[in-house]
Amino acid sequence: MAKIELKLPQMGESVAEATITSWLKEVGDTIEADEAVLEIATDKVDSEVPSEVDGILVEKFFEVDDVAKVGDVLAVIETEGEGAAVDVEEETPEIEDVEEEVGTEEAVAHIEEEFTSVKETVATTDFSESDKFYSPLVRNIAKEENIGLEELEAIQGTGKDGRVTKDDILGYIENRKASVQPTETVKTEPVVETPQAVSEEKTETPSAPQPSTPVSVNGEDEIIEMSRMGKLISQYMIQSVQTSAHVQSFIEVDVTNVWNWRNKVKAEFEKREGEKLTFTPIFMQAVAKTIKDFPMINISVDGDKVIKKKNINLGMAAALPDGNLIVPVIKNADQLNLMGMAKRVNDLAKRARENQLKPEEIQGGTYTVTNVGAFGSVMGTPIINQPQVAILALGAIRKVPAVIETPEGDFIGIRHKMFLSHSYDHRVVNGALGGQFIQRVAQYLESWDINKKI
Repeated sequence: MAKIELKLPQMGESVAEATITSWLKEVGDTIEADEAVLEIATDKVDSEVPSEVDGILVEKFFEVDDVAKVGDVLAVIETEGEGAAVDVEEETPEIEDVEEEVGTEEAVAHIEEEFTSVKETVATTDFSESDKFYSPLVRNIAKEENIGLEELEAIQGTGKDGRVTKDDILGYIENRKASVQPTETVKTEPVVETPQAVSEEKTETPSAPQPSTPVSVNGEDEIIEMSRMGKLISQYMIQSVQTSAHVQSFIEVDVTNVWNWRNKVKAEFEKREGEKLTFTPIFMQAVAKTIKDFPMINISVDGDKVIKKKNINLGMAAALPDGNLIVPVIKNADQLNLMGMAKRVNDLAKRARENQLKPEEIQGGTYTVTNVGAFGSVMGTPIINQPQVAILALGAIRKVPAVIETPEGDFIGIRHKMFLSHSYDHRVVNGALGGQFIQRVAQYLESWDINKKI
């Protein structure tokens, strides 16, 4: 018999930890190689952790809602044979390490000292007065941040049975620090409306930093708990507005050539490639070309420094079945031809809807495009996806009467037009760059070759 450690894998350069959302296997269950053992969630995507070997789950080190860091041992799987297994029984527990150095009596004294320290840490607030369970970690954080029991109980927990997790209290502390308010003055927090926001009636809170608890005053209103992703999106939107100086530029684009060309080739494309040709890859290719023309839009801000990105990685906002949004990333978009762009767009959009994206596929974006026209909007003013400095919104394509200029004179005709809305960070992108950027995108679209082959 050999014992294999199942560790939390690396899930991208910016992901350092994950929350255990559910165990798919229990101690004693048989596991096959590549079979999922548990489900995890990061601040970017949900995922599964598979086993690398056949065996039996003999030990679990984390419970649901616990937070594990990359490299932490999540469980132990017992396998047949020896192989390159890690025999966890040979690893000496921490207490025995202490005994080897200082002897049994001193080890016991050391443990008692640590236990006394922990008791003193959580003794400031009398948690016995609460009916809720708070883990020692949450209690320690509450003590360090001077959060009283009444304030702690007002935090909306996302753990099992509404339990307050580490992420809940850290998120609350971050939001509390962000709102600069006098201690004795009661103010109402501003509401930032997002597509995922649920309208709720605001109620006054007894103390300034506490979030309000929605109450149904007539028994007819329905109170809906925001999903985990919805809460994260809400936090990101507020953070972005507080970080970047948002300004917008708008331009109307004649996409009649694009419209007619797509209608001409889409049937042949679908028959040949087995998938649809949408407008999205056409727009994404135009944006990628424009970024090459204006590389200072492909940057991020780090304090008082500007980081100019080498790669052009386009984020593509996609709607999920639950109404939330996710932004898969097309890496090195400027290196794809239209065929490659179409296949990449379709693949990411399909797997986004099926919740099958990998963590690395939603990381590393340097510029984002969102299609508000998919919902019938003529234009929009999107919020920047941090740490990027700009985002482009594509409005709905409409048939409109337009003045057409020709060598023979002007006349009125029916054209297909749309609005491009460009939100950018005015700290580092001035109006000239922001306006010239969407003007160039418009020029690429309006000069589309009606005889283009794909």
